[in-house]
Amino acid sequence: MAKQTPAEEFTEYVASRSGWLRRVAYLLCGDWHRADDLVQETITKLYVNWSRASRVENLDGYTRRILVNTFLAEQRSPWWRRTIRSATDPDAAVARDVDLDAALDLRRALAALPPRQRAAVVLRYYCDLTIEQAAEALGCSSGNVKSQSSRALDALRGTLTPRPVAAERTP
Repeated sequence: MAKQTPAEEFTEYVASRSGWLRRVAYLLCGDWHRADDLVQETITKLYVNWSRASRVENLDGYTRRILVNTFLAEQRSPWWRRTIRSATDPDAAVARDVDLDAALDLRRALAALPPRQRAAVVLRYYCDLTIEQAAEALGCSSGNVKSQSSRALDALRGTLTPRPVAAERTP
């Protein structure tokens, strides 16, 4: 069996991980079109650094860090606020058993979080990273990940917890 060329290795890796990257990007930004742009930019950066990236022990972690850093850099740029946002995925099929109201509420609540809190929650609870792994991906301390995650979870609980409706008073 012939050894793969670096270009073939890159193509195989991207083909196998693009769906995962797109889902993580969507959870970070809340918009499928921006998620596609983030993934494209991540793949481009990965390609430019493929000779180094292909030698790392955890290629998924390396790629995820590129994605998160790209997202956070974009958040600091003023241009992204002027783009049209669409919360729908033209390619997504809707499952019948999914509670769409709850899913939309969660997406809305997640989108309301500040970017670093959103990134911490996505890395910790969607990507299932440890605190240390999330800290490495975000380029910050473990304590920072803990505080960002805690604040984010408090905000999500506050947003998603149903509030009791006051009884109507009759005269």
